[in-house]
Amino acid sequence: MAEAEKFLDLPFEEVLGDRFGRYSKYIIQERALPDTRDGLKPVQRRILYAMHQERNTFDKPYRKSAKTVGTVIGNYHPHGDTSVYDAMVRLSQTWKVRNPLVEMHGNNGSVDGDPPAAMRYTEARLSSISSELLRDIEKETVEFIPNFDDTIEEPTVLPAKFPNLLVNGSTGISAGYATEIPPHNLGEVIDAVIMRIDKPSAGVPELMTKLSGPDFPTGGTIQGIDGIRKAYETGKGKIVVRGRAEIQKVRGGREQIIIDEIPYEVNKASMVKRMDELRIDRKVEGIAEVRDETDRTGLRVVVELKKDANSEGVLNYLFKHTDLQISYNFNMVAIHDRTPTLLSLPMILDAYIAHQRNVVTRQAEYDLRKAKKRAHIVEGLIKAISILDEVIATIRASKDKQDAKQQLIAKYDFTEVQSEAIVTLQLYRLTNTDITLLQKEAEELRKQIEYLEKLLNNQHELMKVIKADLRSMKKKYNDPRLTQIEEQVEELKVDLEVTVASEDVLVSVTKDGYIKRTSLRSYAASNGEDFAMKEEDHILRLFEMNTTDTILLFTNLGKYLYLPVHKLPDIRWKDLGQHIANIVQLEKEEYFVEAIPVRAFKEDRFLVFFTKNGMVKKSELSLYQAQRHSKSLVAINLKGDDEVVDVHMTDGSQSIFVASNKAYGLWFHEEEINPVGQRAAGVKAMNLKDDDILVSGQAFDEADDPSLIITTHRGAVKRMRLKEFDRTSRAKRGVIMLRELKSNPHRLVDLHVVKNTDNVMIKSVNQETLAVHPMDFKANDRYSNGSYVMDTEQSGGVVEAWIKPEYEKPFEEPEQEI
Repeated sequence: MAEAEKFLDLPFEEVLGDRFGRYSKYIIQERALPDTRDGLKPVQRRILYAMHQERNTFDKPYRKSAKTVGTVIGNYHPHGDTSVYDAMVRLSQTWKVRNPLVEMHGNNGSVDGDPPAAMRYTEARLSSISSELLRDIEKETVEFIPNFDDTIEEPTVLPAKFPNLLVNGSTGISAGYATEIPPHNLGEVIDAVIMRIDKPSAGVPELMTKLSGPDFPTGGTIQGIDGIRKAYETGKGKIVVRGRAEIQKVRGGREQIIIDEIPYEVNKASMVKRMDELRIDRKVEGIAEVRDETDRTGLRVVVELKKDANSEGVLNYLFKHTDLQISYNFNMVAIHDRTPTLLSLPMILDAYIAHQRNVVTRQAEYDLRKAKKRAHIVEGLIKAISILDEVIATIRASKDKQDAKQQLIAKYDFTEVQSEAIVTLQLYRLTNTDITLLQKEAEELRKQIEYLEKLLNNQHELMKVIKADLRSMKKKYNDPRLTQIEEQVEELKVDLEVTVASEDVLVSVTKDGYIKRTSLRSYAASNGEDFAMKEEDHILRLFEMNTTDTILLFTNLGKYLYLPVHKLPDIRWKDLGQHIANIVQLEKEEYFVEAIPVRAFKEDRFLVFFTKNGMVKKSELSLYQAQRHSKSLVAINLKGDDEVVDVHMTDGSQSIFVASNKAYGLWFHEEEINPVGQRAAGVKAMNLKDDDILVSGQAFDEADDPSLIITTHRGAVKRMRLKEFDRTSRAKRGVIMLRELKSNPHRLVDLHVVKNTDNVMIKSVNQETLAVHPMDFKANDRYSNGSYVMDTEQSGGVVEAWIKPEYEKPFEEPEQEI
């Protein structure tokens, strides 16, 4: 029973929560986050202190890294050797820290992400500047605590005679907290500290006149002063960092991009690999070769371009799609008053200044104690020499050292400390010169004590000492800024010709939604025959286009798809195209009404939409230039069960002809339709009676004197000339185009405006199709019912009619007549 009482019966989640809480506190305070005062994490502090204790300093020879790692693990940091060695290596990497705190001989890794050599091969020592972090640590300037096994003591923080947190920055991830503090220029940070000492109310805008922004060891360019200002004010902010690249001309009229600086913490090998993949995958056109020519003279990456390549465009593409440009997010979290805190720039500076005030105060107190103790001894020695014969006689008459000390104290009023100094004095120190030296030392000590007491009683004097020390540090270690700062973030625009290989292709779209691009070679090899499609389907449009062009597909439900030609599937002429559902999701009853090719979204071009319920809408083509290709977009706002029946691209000066199923036709000018927004509904094109629907809307140039051809559900076809009609205005009912029959009157299936070369296809309920050449029919007046071309009793009524698509070259300029 007594045995069982040793165990506690606790809920598992309580134990887990408690243990994880303890672990979190440990990794936050003792592992991943730096201290605001010296800018170091515990493992870094222990490495520097261990090297200092071992006298492994910059003025002495290098020492094996393994020996230092062993000392750190044995005395201060009972963790894995690799974690200690990795931390030590990072402190020596000139591309990671702005002012390296460790100097290393041997392979200490590379900017390509190569691992360092094992610690048994490398040698290390403290750098000159890290001695400034440790200077005066022997003068009780900082608090010490017992190490993990209570055998020796270690410092809780270093004196840090320069603001290391800002100079070298820090990065780390712990439980619930992460930190990302960029490195800065030592001289600028010191100027900002001095400004804050002189003017404690100095805000971020004022401080930024001294500290303009991060200064990365890898150089590069920072864009976005607002991001820096926000980060300094709040602790969080975002900037853009880009490498330094210039375009150089080489022989043969070619150009190349030379990169000699890359953004901070970017792996150069990965960046070069990514650039080469863009070339191999043909994501960007114009790159001939990517070479890494980095050697001991410095970093150099060459992107060789093809002849006539758009070098600016390629460079912009590399900035946008590789790590040649990155976003850097400030997250200035550090341990402040033993708590993880998100710090603004003034808070970091104030924490450092408070630390220095404390360090210099403790240093002055230590020096004062030491000076007073020495002055007391010197006073005793001077007194002893002035009564030398008596003192010697007293010592000679004593039994031993202890007795001698007691006699001196009793006879001449010496103190314990003074008598100890007298009895241990060497005989040669009793010469006349030593008396003058002692008097001189006493005077110097008096002055020193006076100065130190004044320093401790006057904060202003204390601050003067801190500033003077900082200025001497700046004079000794400052170097020019490496990173340039630009005020604005440049918006990167990548032209299409940079990313797409320019190639003429054939684009085919079918009514049922099959789309593909085909090489002209594949089309030529089949002589334009054997086009693969489903049995009940038919070609809607056939265009010769360039891969840099765009095709707009309009559906009956008022949506449109924006498809860059280069993104269409590349499929042979004799193979079935890809269904649009594999590219963009459409609704069940949705189908294509029209496909319009676009090379440039010009201001003087318009899209005109006609709907089943008699509406017409005109909008500028430029409104339909989209960024998203992955989903359908709104082309027109449809009310109720309305549907789009026709779409045309116009130049704003064309004629419009609309027809209803009851065979009414109306002709008016495009100018009657005012342009509206992309999502608008439009205006009335034709005044429809109940049960009437609009079956066709046509846009054409009346100067061409075209023919109108109408198809009825009873299989009749009729051709008319435009002069049979008068041009009026929109929103009327129009005039009749067929003779009205009492029984089974003809209903219009479609109306087309045709040229001499056009053929019209007619399709019946039973899927029978018939090709009709309109010019085979003589032009009729408005009062006849045309000619029957299909026996509807056998084949069923006519349901659809369309102009047979021809091979079009939409962007070819028409030949001028001589």
